Amino acid sequence: MHSVFTKELEPNLALFENALGSNMDLLIRRFTIELNDDLISCGLVHLDGSSSKTDINDILAALMFTIDQSQQRGTSAFRVIYSQCIPYADVAIKNSPREAADWIIAGNSILFLDGYERVIGLSTQAFKERAVEQSQTEQVIQGSREAFIESIGTNVSLIRKRMRSTDLKVHKIQIGEETATNVAFCYLEGIANEALVNEVKKRLEVVKTDSLYGSGYLEQFIEDSPFSPFPQVQNTERPDKAVASILEGRVAILVDGSPFCLIVPAVFSQFYQTTEDYDTRFLMASLIRAIRLISLLFALIFPSVYVSLIEYNPEMIPTKFAVAVAGGRAGVPFPAIVEIFGLEIIMEILREATIRLPQQIGGALSIVGVLVIGEAAVNAGFVSPITVVVVSLTTIGSFATPAYNAAIALRMLRFPLMIISGIFGLYGVMVGIILITNHLIKLESFGVPYLSPLLPGNKFGFFDSIIRAPVWMMSKRPEQLQTGKATRIKVNQETLKNQKGRPLAPQYQNISENSSTSSTPNDESNQP
Repeated sequence: MHSVFTKELEPNLALFENALGSNMDLLIRRFTIELNDDLISCGLVHLDGSSSKTDINDILAALMFTIDQSQQRGTSAFRVIYSQCIPYADVAIKNSPREAADWIIAGNSILFLDGYERVIGLSTQAFKERAVEQSQTEQVIQGSREAFIESIGTNVSLIRKRMRSTDLKVHKIQIGEETATNVAFCYLEGIANEALVNEVKKRLEVVKTDSLYGSGYLEQFIEDSPFSPFPQVQNTERPDKAVASILEGRVAILVDGSPFCLIVPAVFSQFYQTTEDYDTRFLMASLIRAIRLISLLFALIFPSVYVSLIEYNPEMIPTKFAVAVAGGRAGVPFPAIVEIFGLEIIMEILREATIRLPQQIGGALSIVGVLVIGEAAVNAGFVSPITVVVVSLTTIGSFATPAYNAAIALRMLRFPLMIISGIFGLYGVMVGIILITNHLIKLESFGVPYLSPLLPGNKFGFFDSIIRAPVWMMSKRPEQLQTGKATRIKVNQETLKNQKGRPLAPQYQNISENSSTSSTPNDESNQP
C-alpha cells in the first residue's frame, strides 16, 4: 500500500480495493454532493457488520443536502464538510493510507473527497458485544454483580462509573503487528508511584508479537519470573476489585477482547483475599481468611505429610489411630507413595475432564468420579479408605483458594513434595517447604517483594493480610507500593463513637413514664 494519498478519488479508492477487495465485507459507496454550486465526488469505505448501518445512513443523509458556502468564501470544501456537514461526534483526519486502513479494520469508516490528499475518519464502530453480567470465575456472595466483558470501552466505563475522579488516568497502546489489539492501563495520578507507571508503560511498549489474544497472553510477557509456578500478576473479572486496587496505588491493565483485568504489582496475600472480605464484618472476614490459609496448607502439604508418617515415621501416629490406619491398609499391594500419587493423578484427570465438558455433563461426571471410582478402588483393594479421605481433603482445600491461578500453583507443587516425602520422609517435607519459602522470599512483582507486607514486615500491612482489621483502622495504603499519598482519609474512632447517638432510647423512656403514670392509683380515670 502506498505511503501517501493522491488528489484523485479513484486512485485512492483503488488502493483499498486492491488491498481489501477480496474481503466479502468491504463496502465502497460512491456518491456526489453539491457544495456552493460545485459537485464533489466522494467515496465512503467501511466493513459490513463492523460498522453501524444507522450511523452510516445518518452521515450519508447529511452529506446529500446542498451546502451553502457563500458566506465562507476561501474556506476549502474539506474543512466545511469536516466541521459542519458531519453529524457525528468522533471524527479524525487521516493523512496516510496506513492510518486509514487501520481505522477501517477497527470497524470505522473513511470518507474520501475528490481533490484532497487527506481523508476523514468516522468512528462508526459497532462490534457485537454481550451484556454486562455476573462474574463466572469469581462468585459473588455480598457485593457488586457486574463483571467485565470483552469490550475495552465498556470495561473502562465500568471503572469510571465507580471512580469519578479527575485523577484517574487511562492510557492506550496497541500491541500486535497483525491484530493491533488495544491495551489500556489505568492508574490514579498522585497516588500511584510514577516509577511504577513508567515501568508498566515500558513493559507494554517492548512487547513484540504478531498477535495478542487476551490478558493471559499479555501476562506472560510482563511478569518478572516466567519460570515460577506462582502468579505475579493478579487477574479479575470484577470492576469493584480493580477499582479497589487502583485506589491502593496499583495499575490495572485492560485488553480489548478479554473480560479479565490485570492488576500489578501483585503479592501473595492478594490471592487468598476476596472483595467480600470488605463487605462483611471484620470478625467474620478474619475467620474466613484463616480458614482459607488452613485450606492452602492442606492443599500443599497434607498428602506429603501423610506419606511421611505412614512410610517413615509411624511412631508419631497415636496408637489407636495407627491401628485403624493399619487395618484400613491391610491388603493394599502398593506403598503409600504409589497409592496416593496415583489417586491424586486420577483426581486431577477428573477435575480437568469436569472443566472441559459441558456444564450439565460435567456436574454428573464429578459426582460419578468421586463416589463410584473412589468406592470401587477401595473395594478392589487398590487404595485404603484413609488415602481417599486424605486426597478428598486435599482437593477440597485447593478449591477453597479464591484465585484459580494460585490454586494451580499449589496443585503443581504438591506432586514434587510427595516425591520428596516418599524418599526422605518428614525431613524431605521440611526441605521442600524451606525451598518453596526461599523461592517466595526472592520473588518480586514489579520490584515489590512477593511476601510483603509480612516480609519485610509492616504493622499497617498486617491489618489487611492474615487478618482483616476494621475498615476504620486501615488508614494507610500498602507501604510496599510507595504511593504518593500514604494515608487515606483517616477516621477518628473516638469521634465516630461520640457521634453515634441513641435516637430511640428517649422514646422508650417517655413511653415507660406515660404507662407508669397512667397506671397509678391516683389516676381519675381509674376511680369509680
